[in-house]
Amino acid sequence: MDNQQMIQEILRLKKEKNAVILVHNYQRKEIQDLADHLGDSLGLSRIASKTEADVIIFCGVKFMAETAKILSPDKKVLLPQQAAGCPMAEMAGVQDLKALKNQHQDAMVITYVNSTAEVKAETDVCCTSANAVTVVKNVKADKIIFAPDKNLAAYVQRFTEKEIIPWDGYCYVHEKFTPEEITKAKAAYPNAVVIVHPECPPDVIDMADEVFSTSGMVTFTRQNEASEFLVGTEEGMLYRLKKESPEKTFFSLGTAKMCRGMKMTHLEDLYQSLLKEQFEITLPEDIMTRARGALERMLYYV
Repeated sequence: MDNQQMIQEILRLKKEKNAVILVHNYQRKEIQDLADHLGDSLGLSRIASKTEADVIIFCGVKFMAETAKILSPDKKVLLPQQAAGCPMAEMAGVQDLKALKNQHQDAMVITYVNSTAEVKAETDVCCTSANAVTVVKNVKADKIIFAPDKNLAAYVQRFTEKEIIPWDGYCYVHEKFTPEEITKAKAAYPNAVVIVHPECPPDVIDMADEVFSTSGMVTFTRQNEASEFLVGTEEGMLYRLKKESPEKTFFSLGTAKMCRGMKMTHLEDLYQSLLKEQFEITLPEDIMTRARGALERMLYYV
């Protein structure tokens, strides 16, 4: 089959199996174009908890599909490319988290959704980049263990006097952005507004005009009067932004940064996963139950 035939088969299979295709903003453009719902971790988590579909096929990385399964335990959840993982999520291990909890028994654990199901099960409340500040401000604790992203933890610390104990993890994609890139980009495009993701290092955030999750970037650029934007996040986001605001111009902040895990999913993977219902996400019941509590408490703070 050529790509167009494969797309038609994907659409046919989706209808036949009563499936819904959830796609993260960093996916390949041809995958984004097939999304029933396109968004960030928060938006897709909400949809996963409410969908009426029998099958959820999640075009993203493993922790996202796990989150969908935790919130919809009676649904069949498929990850089209079983090797698609998130290095940051893998930086936080359960035993190390338990040890840190023992060291700080008066602390509440807030974990970024970019984490494994097992780590979520050891968490009090999850958060996303979109609601991390809100969650930390509103939980009834003055001391927070924040895992696994040290850069998001540092960003949240700007907005609270609570003590935050950051995990030493990071997103390798956002970690690559530098102040030097911002300086060069601003010189090249002096009228552009600089927007970056809160997973970026603090010295990059210091030089940005605005800081947003990917969903926040969509809303801001759509509503803002500026016509040019320099974007500091994974390069797949540029395709989404250009589709949402075709009359505006978007540039990557420095050299385009690509997430290997997000780019692993191709049309063939999506087709084969739907056709064979392969790479189903399964999790132990006790892990799902405990992790679900942390995720549901997150949704309470949205």
